[in-house]
Amino acid sequence: MVAGRYRLLSRLGEGGMGIVWRARDETLQREVAVKEVRAPAGLGAGDIERMYSRLEREAWAAARIPDRTVVTVHDVVTEDDRPWIVMELIRGRSLADLLRSEGPLTPRHAAHIGAEVLTALRAAHAVGVEHRDVKPANVLLAADGRVVLSDFGIAMVEGSTALTMTGEVVGSPEYLPPERALGRPSAPESDLWSLGVMLYAAVEGISPFRQDSALSTLRAVVDEEPPVPTRAGPLAPVIAGLLRKEPAERTPAAEVAEALRNIAHGADATAAPSGARPRKRRTAAFVAAGAAACVLAAGGLAYALTGDGNGNGNGNGNGNQGGGAASGAGVRMSVAGANTVYTGGCPIPTDRAPAFTATFTASEPTLISYRWVSGDGSVVDPHWRTMSIGNKTDPTGRDTVRLTAYAKAGTLTTGMAVELQSPTRTTSNPVPFSITCTG
Repeated sequence: MVAGRYRLLSRLGEGGMGIVWRARDETLQREVAVKEVRAPAGLGAGDIERMYSRLEREAWAAARIPDRTVVTVHDVVTEDDRPWIVMELIRGRSLADLLRSEGPLTPRHAAHIGAEVLTALRAAHAVGVEHRDVKPANVLLAADGRVVLSDFGIAMVEGSTALTMTGEVVGSPEYLPPERALGRPSAPESDLWSLGVMLYAAVEGISPFRQDSALSTLRAVVDEEPPVPTRAGPLAPVIAGLLRKEPAERTPAAEVAEALRNIAHGADATAAPSGARPRKRRTAAFVAAGAAACVLAAGGLAYALTGDGNGNGNGNGNGNQGGGAASGAGVRMSVAGANTVYTGGCPIPTDRAPAFTATFTASEPTLISYRWVSGDGSVVDPHWRTMSIGNKTDPTGRDTVRLTAYAKAGTLTTGMAVELQSPTRTTSNPVPFSITCTG
């Protein structure tokens, strides 16, 4: 029995800072979660006292955060000269448990969870509270569908105590931002870094800076760039914007929130840097001669990606018929078309379908972000794609799409082009094509 009121029933989890218990509030006759806080080994008596006092203050600060994405703090009590933090009991499992049991998430699923976590962080930052330990183990996925961020102000005391006197790391070093690893002051942007690491781990299955030891992990956090993600899809530019070493250069929270919501809803989803030119947000629907003729992608007349489906198609279509090119920031790209004039029954047979191959080349390793657009600039791609190019052995990457139509009759005449979003913003000249469905 803690504080004469909270009866400990079973362990829910354990970490470097203590144990979380399932408990029963004997006064209100309800189940709660109780965090038993323990100081890490090696701290002196004075440091421990200051640490516990700080934890108590921050727990009360977290209790002020008025958002359903934040675990509710009910009480802070003292037992055995240590603070015990009483919180709502979330029935479900953590994101860490989900990743262990089911593996990496889709970008869309990860974006949904990330958007909810960012909502919690922004609500906390608005009242002056930093989380300082954003990681999958502290993201709870409730059975009722809620995504809840727990352990506010508990795992990290302050930036200057990221390492204890014995060299033991407080918190999870692979999620620690570089400024905190260096002992510098933290800020809300520090939580954004940890969110970026969490998103990377959610889609890739492993955090980008994990090494064999805590110190080598911290060294990687400070000195190394994260490996290029291979499963992130439209999340890749968002993650890249969050994992910038300098806090002031990280993508602002509002832009990240918009991007994550768009990805979660399956819409155009990249967080553009401040000052970027507006993007056209039109559906990829085409109408000819007043009749619904052909619709690409979002409207139901689909195109299919050939090759390996991740932006590295082999581009071996026959009969190139025209092309467009562009270059910028050391990246050259061109688009070539095959079977660009089609007349016949629809759906179009695969071997006669208009096909377009984008070729990208760079003189040094570069992560590009791009999408397919129509001749008038309308977006026909459901999301931004990413590709790594510029390897010494093979500096070129290719992506091929084919078009098909399901309309019974009608004609579509337009073009296909590629819009490059990063490392610079440019669009290739469109390759004209025509589809006539004869019914």
